[in-house]
Amino acid sequence: MLTYERKTPLDLDCGITVYMKVLGAKWKPCIIDMIDKGYQRPSEMHRYLKEATPRVLDMQLRELEAIGVVQKNQGPGFPLKANYTLTDLGRSLLPVVQAIDTWGKTYAGQVKEAVAYTE
Repeated sequence: MLTYERKTPLDLDCGITVYMKVLGAKWKPCIIDMIDKGYQRPSEMHRYLKEATPRVLDMQLRELEAIGVVQKNQGPGFPLKANYTLTDLGRSLLPVVQAIDTWGKTYAGQVKEAVAYTE
């Protein structure tokens, strides 16, 4: 099994680096927002975010769980049904995710124009 070895040390004394470690992947802010809105099962998230592959969403859910942002809960029976909830750490990120969403909605038109111009 191959393991990843960092070439440079991770500076977790920098707030922006900490933010990037927690929310820096493409779908992590969306995952946190979806869980807050009630999409707690991976299959629900996959249906809601059609652009993201199930594999990528599952990988990012595992990373968020490892950091302590989400908690995985499995119900009894077979097949196993997992759902995710936000931890206290995850709930503390909601104002950040909401601020990102507000910024995106505010500047969406300007960004769309710039993207159309550069493509």
